[in-house]
Amino acid sequence: MKFQYILWDNDGVLVDTERYYFQASREALEKTGIPLTMEDFVRISLTEGRSIFDLAISRNLTGQQIENLRRWRNARYAELLETEDLGFSGALETLTALHGKIGMAIVTSSRKNHFQIIHRRTQMLPFFDFCLVREDYVLSKPSPEAYLLALQRSGHSAKDVLVIEDSPRGLTAAKAAGLTCWVIPGDPHDVGVDFPHADRILHDLEILPGLVR
Repeated sequence: MKFQYILWDNDGVLVDTERYYFQASREALEKTGIPLTMEDFVRISLTEGRSIFDLAISRNLTGQQIENLRRWRNARYAELLETEDLGFSGALETLTALHGKIGMAIVTSSRKNHFQIIHRRTQMLPFFDFCLVREDYVLSKPSPEAYLLALQRSGHSAKDVLVIEDSPRGLTAAKAAGLTCWVIPGDPHDVGVDFPHADRILHDLEILPGLVR
């Protein structure tokens, strides 16, 4: 298939960050005695697109207490992100092979400060025309809002744009925006998750340049 533009998800596709988001979320909930399993994390956050702090509502925590937990989690996540180069093996090589041949942008649910920390070491950002972070739109995935905004900003028709995702909520968002979506499954999505509505499943990111041009 020939495409003119690629919209990339970030976490779990280009960078190995979701393990740290899970860790920070689990540690935050542990402060209230609430366990967070990987299965719950995948279902609530990566499939349904809800906040894992919805689990705290059942413990009758106040809105302020939940907000304090959220702030602690975000700070802890930022701390964990500082530890290493988080780029997936082959991601930089894939972007290099595509650069100059097809337009590219990132559409992420990451907050701006986390996104900036993530990419301090990756050397990936020069390959992209623009990046949409969580503060750039109102409704997060699985809402199609972010992808519709990115499609408009790309200047291309939906039929010419490919989305690369790794999560069920991202796939739902892309398809709701009328876009072709290829999924790269992997940790933590090995926990019984499939992608029946994906247009294609990729198990090796580095084959992508040969498929799109």
